[in-house]
This record gives sequence, C-alpha cells and structure tokens, in this order.
Amino acid sequence: MPQIHTLASHLVNQIAAGEVVERPASVVKELVENSLDAGAGAITVEIEAGGTRMIRISDDGCGIEQSELNSALARHATSKISSLEDLENIASLGFRGEALPSIASVSRLSLASRVVDGECAWRLQARDDDVAVPDSLPQGTQVEVLELFYNVPARKKFLRTEQTEYKHIETLFKNMALSHPTVAFKLIHNQKVVYQLPSARGLDDQRRRLAQVCGKEFAQSLVEIDIGDEDLRLQGWVALPTFNRSQADMQYFFVNQRVVRDKLINHAVRQAYQDVLFHGRHPAYVLSLTMDARELDVNVHPQKHEVRFRNSRRVHDFLFRSLHQALAGVHPEQQIESPGFAISQTLDRPLPDQGGLNFSQFRNGDRGSNLREQMQSYASLLNPAADAGNGVAGDTPQLPPLGFALAQLKGIYILAENADGLIVVDMHAAHERIVYERMKQNVDEEKVITQPLLVPLTFNVSRSEADLVEEKIEFFSHLGFAVERLGPEQLRLRAVPALLKNADSEQLLRDVLADLVEHGRSQRVQEFQNELLSTMACHAAVRANRQLSIAEMNALLRDIEHTERSGQCNHGRPTWKQLGLEQLDKLFLRGQ
Repeated sequence: MPQIHTLASHLVNQIAAGEVVERPASVVKELVENSLDAGAGAITVEIEAGGTRMIRISDDGCGIEQSELNSALARHATSKISSLEDLENIASLGFRGEALPSIASVSRLSLASRVVDGECAWRLQARDDDVAVPDSLPQGTQVEVLELFYNVPARKKFLRTEQTEYKHIETLFKNMALSHPTVAFKLIHNQKVVYQLPSARGLDDQRRRLAQVCGKEFAQSLVEIDIGDEDLRLQGWVALPTFNRSQADMQYFFVNQRVVRDKLINHAVRQAYQDVLFHGRHPAYVLSLTMDARELDVNVHPQKHEVRFRNSRRVHDFLFRSLHQALAGVHPEQQIESPGFAISQTLDRPLPDQGGLNFSQFRNGDRGSNLREQMQSYASLLNPAADAGNGVAGDTPQLPPLGFALAQLKGIYILAENADGLIVVDMHAAHERIVYERMKQNVDEEKVITQPLLVPLTFNVSRSEADLVEEKIEFFSHLGFAVERLGPEQLRLRAVPALLKNADSEQLLRDVLADLVEHGRSQRVQEFQNELLSTMACHAAVRANRQLSIAEMNALLRDIEHTERSGQCNHGRPTWKQLGLEQLDKLFLRGQ
C-alpha cells in the first residue's frame, strides 16, 4: 500500500469542485447566491456558449475589501459563520466558503470588487502568486469564470450541448428571480439580453415579473396565498387547476428564499391538488415558505438543493392544509377575468340548498316560466336603468358570477349570460362535483363507521412497523381500523372502515404504514374513500340528454357558485368556461 499523505491543496479544491460544480449552472448558482448574501439590489448574469466559455456575475452589493480578496479565494474562508451556533441558525444562502476556491480550481477565475466609498475597485486573478491591481468597477463585485473544466478534460466531456447547458442556467435564473422579487435581474447570453427584470416591490410589479418569467397565461390564472401559523408562513401564488402542465416544469418552491427540491414538499403539494387535477397533469405554482432557521438544516447536500426539517410532519401538514384551503376557497368570480367582480348573495329570495339538484321541486312548476317571474326581470339585472321607470331598479339584486341560464345545448351544456359574456357549463361534470362535495361533507360529519371482519386477518410486518402501530393505535382507530399487535413482527386486523369493506384490507393497512414511515402521515384511507365517493357521485349526477327547465339550470348555477372546488369535476376536468365579449367579438370579426 502507498504511504498515507496529505493531498495538495489544489487537488483538494478540485475534489470539492466535483461536489459543488456539476455544470455551468452550478457556478452561476453559487456566485449569484454570494451576490444576494452581499445585499445586492441588482445582479447581471452574462454567459457565453451556455456558460462553458464564459460566466460573468456582476452585482452592486457591499463589496470585498482589498485586503480580503485573497482570503475570499481560500478554502473554507467565509464571513457568514464563525461558530457552531451560527451553523445551527443559518440565514445566508452560502456559508461553507467552498464555492470560489472550488470554481477557481477548474477554471480561469478573476475576482474584482469595490466597497462603499472605496477609491477604486481591486481585481485579483485566482493564481497562487497573484496580487490585486486597481480596477474601474463601480461599487459591488464581479466574478468572471473562463473556460470551465479546461484542466479537467474528464469532467468537460460530460457537459451537454450549449443549448442544454443554457437551459439549465435559464431555469436556475428563473428560480433566483422568483425567490428574490425585490432584486433586479438581467440575463445575457452570447451578447443578447434574454431577461431584464426590474425590482418588483409591489404586488402589481410582482405579477408583472411572474408574467415575464412564467408567461402571461400563468399570471392570469393565479390564486394568491398568504397563510401563517405561528412560526410558519406560506406566501406566493398557485395557478388555478384549469391551468396545468404535462410535466412538472413550472413548480417553484423556496424555503427562506432558498431554492430547494424536497420529497416532503412535493408530496404535500400533490396531496392538496389530488381532488382537482386531471390525471397525469401537474400543477403550477410559485411558493415561498418562511420559518425559523433553527428548525431547518440546510447543510445536508453539497449544492444545498435539499433541506431537512426538524419537525417534518408539522411542515407537511401546514403545507397541505394551506394549499387545500386555498384551492377549496376558489369561487367562480375569482376565475372570471373581471376586476372587482364579486359574488353577491343579496338575491331577493333564498338560494336552493339541497344535496345536489332536487329536481322534484321544479317538476310541478311551469317549465316555460321566464326569468322575470323567477328573479324580477333578466333585462333589469343586466341593465338596472331599464326598469327605473317601474320602480324596481333600486332593489334589483346584483348579477351572480355565473349569471342566469338562457338555454340547454344538446342535452349536455347549459348556456348562461353573466356580466362578462357567455358561460358554458358541462352540466354532468358540474353536478358530479356538487354531489361529491356534499357526500364528503356528510361522511366527515358522521365520522368513520367501522365494519368488523368476519374472519380477522393476521399478517407479518417489520418490527418497526409493528412498533408504529402500537405507538399510533388511536390514529388507526380514528381511520376506522381495529388493529392490534400479536407479536414482535405480527399484526391482527379485526375491523376496517365500512366504506372500504370490499377493498384489499391488508394491502390498504400496509400502504398506510408505508406512508407513515416515509412522510409521518397518511391520506391513503381518505384517498380510497374519496375514490369510492367520486364513483358514487358520478352515477348520481344528472346524465347527458336530461332536459332541464330554466329553473333547474339556474339552481345548478347557484350550486356551482357555493360549492368548493366547483371549477373542476372529480376527475380534474373543467366544469364551466367563460367566453367574454372580446372573445366573441373576435370570433365574428366585430370592430375589425
């Protein structure tokens, strides 16, 4: 065996670079994070050839003193922590002091900086024998990285095409720009300005940045979220479920403004969207979780992509509850592009309140009854001044978000007129959601009913899973399971939730245990239960070709307005669509 020896510092840095610098985007990430930690208000990212030829990051932050430039390029040199206590309460994005020396070891790097009130900037080439020289740079710092991996051919050959490497940088740039909206960002690729994002401090400016980064369609489909719970706060935007993606390419999540990828977070978000998203589609969102830094370990991944929560179950439950609540609270008026249009419940007679449409209450009435008999005059609702002479304008109710029914089309769709134009409703899909939500509510209010098994099931599990059953016996009882431990690795199941009596009881319990082990919680029983209720609701909902009266159609419209998640059916398809006057005018070339 060769003798044990100390590695050369340059080789140590290159080994560290293997962990920190995966590709050009990794370099951009580390350098932009340094700029943000320096309090920069504006950051410019310039790259050439997808970052393989040149990366230049310029900021207007606090700068680095001339005497500290060499230290900045030394391994494990940092101004961000100085004790173990600091390491347990990290408020900065960077903290290890590995980035600059690691990058310098696999590229030709120069560092220039000018502090506040500095007479000039100072530039240093990252070479052992180099000294800083004066430079004309304004206040802030500029890091230039040339010929990445020029001295590590084995690493360079694993880089992808220029376009692929650029796409990785662009994705990272978007994350940085969305996680720090008050900072101005600019991205230049091959001397061409791709993004120029001014500081976004107000809500309108932030929406403008969202449109620039994620597209106008996304920015027009947003539900704003700002929910707090003690030391946890979730802010940002989620897109309406009707705006969804074929892949998870528009999901931005930040913890204390740090870009993270985390299985627990992804699971909580998926659970929240479960009831409203079409199969195989992905939600879109820009969300930021703020929490006590002491409850978060960011030092678990070399590139700091992953985090570890001290109380992961609490974080998971908070995220799920917040998003679930936000999506449930989306009402039709929020989905109609009409500023200030609010739902009104000031109708001059009570709205129908039934478990789905109660058609019997309409059958004995006059199917030809018009809207004037139902709710004053439809014309007066759309134009209150029209009936001013009749003395009814003063007490005319406001027009509801989905308006009033005009007709039924092919026994499938309801056509209605509202303040913005035409509403088209898929009557089966809409009624299916209404019935489903009522069924879920009834089940929740009656709690879980258990069904004893004729022959109790006995099966083997791991010792840790058996321990978990003993530890959480009340949790299983609440779900409707009567389960007990027979031995170190053996369970006996005596009863299951009555709604799921025909399910594979053993597999269901095993799945719940697996969820508890991985996520600290399980929605498995509720998922099975909801799947059954969804099927029942589908069969109970009004079928196609059922002829409805105007009164029945209006009852359905009012139920949609007062039902959670009514914008989508149980399978995630839209239940109604708005066709505004502008769209209709374009269709018929009016005004052109």
